[in-house]
This record gives sequence, C-alpha cells and structure tokens, in this order.
Amino acid sequence: MGTINRPVRPQLGDEAASFLRDQITSGTLAAGAPVRPETVADELGISTTPAREALQALRAEGFLDLAPRKGFTVAKVTGDDVRDMFLVQSMVAGELAARAATNASEPLITTLDQIHADLMAAEKNGDLAALEELNHAFHREINLAAGAPRLAWVIKLVSRYAPRRFYASIPGWPETTVHDHTDLLQAIRSGDSEKARREMSDHVRHAGDQLAAHIDERIASQT
Repeated sequence: MGTINRPVRPQLGDEAASFLRDQITSGTLAAGAPVRPETVADELGISTTPAREALQALRAEGFLDLAPRKGFTVAKVTGDDVRDMFLVQSMVAGELAARAATNASEPLITTLDQIHADLMAAEKNGDLAALEELNHAFHREINLAAGAPRLAWVIKLVSRYAPRRFYASIPGWPETTVHDHTDLLQAIRSGDSEKARREMSDHVRHAGDQLAAHIDERIASQT
C-alpha cells in the first residue's frame, strides 16, 4: 500500500492562532513586532505549515499586517477597536442570555448553580486559572441553552479579541465576575429574559472596558 499523505490537523493552526492572539492583545507582542512562522513553530513545537496558516488567519482577522520583504508584523489594536468588538459581543451575548432564560430547564439551572458555586470557591481561594475556566464554562452553558448556534458562532468570532488568560489578573475582576454571574443566574432562574439580556450585556461591556483600558495604558507607555 502506498504512503498516505495525512492532512495537517486543523486544530494545530487554531491553537497557534489562539496563542498569538493572546500574545498580541495582552501586549506581549507589540505593534510592529515581526512574527515569523518558523519562530512560532519552534516555540509551540509544531511544523511551519500550521504556523503559517495561523499567521494567514490572523492577517485576515486584522491582528497581523503583511508587507513585501518585511513579512508578518503585529497590527496596531487600540482600546477603541476592543470596545467596538465587545459592543457587538454584548448585543449578541445579551440575546443568547435572553433566549437561555426563556428556555431555562432544571438541568440547566442545576449545571449553572454548580459552576457558579465552584467559581465562587475559586475566587475565594485565589485560584485564577480555575476562575478563568469556570467563567468560560458558565458562558458556554448559557450560549448552548439559547439554542441559537449561529449566534453562538458570532460570539466565538468576536471574542477572539479577548486574551483567554486576562480577566482574572485584573484587580477586582474576580469579585466582579462573581457578582455579575450571581445576578445573571437569578434572571435566568426566574425566566426573566429581559433582565438576563440586560445583565449579560452590561457584564460583557464591562469586560471590554477593562481590556480596552489595559490596551490604552499599554499604548500610552510605548509612546
């Protein structure tokens, strides 16, 4: 039997793109910094093919620029860019939360209650890594409960402007997350779709303001 040419696993490119997004939005990679596929491949222990695919994807998303003889460089992302993306995210997330409240079932409430209890424990213990994971799990359950996969897909796209490991490191954010989720969970539990929409929208916009402020401070320090 001849040799089978197996395609590159698509998740390798996705993982590389996610890694670089975090590096860019957190400020580890500054605007104008060169990004080479060989360097990314070496750092992540992958081949250059998925690394190059990741760079092309990030160029399409506006995170990287590509110039002749210069290659890929980090594009400038401002606080206003982030606020705009989170504005869109807040609208879609609010709609998903409203639908989740309408569709709320006992299994959903039980799951959210457990995640929220674990989230509160993580905040109390200062376990920031667990807090991040539980925060994502909480939002994921709500998005799934909404029964709107296309809207959930939009959320996934716009949320790429937020580094995955960011919020828990902001002073006061762990407490704010617990507070916001408590009010949101109560709205979903009571089936109050409009309150759920409002609570989620405010929660997401607050997150965007936090990240945007961080980026504005970073840009100011570089000038």
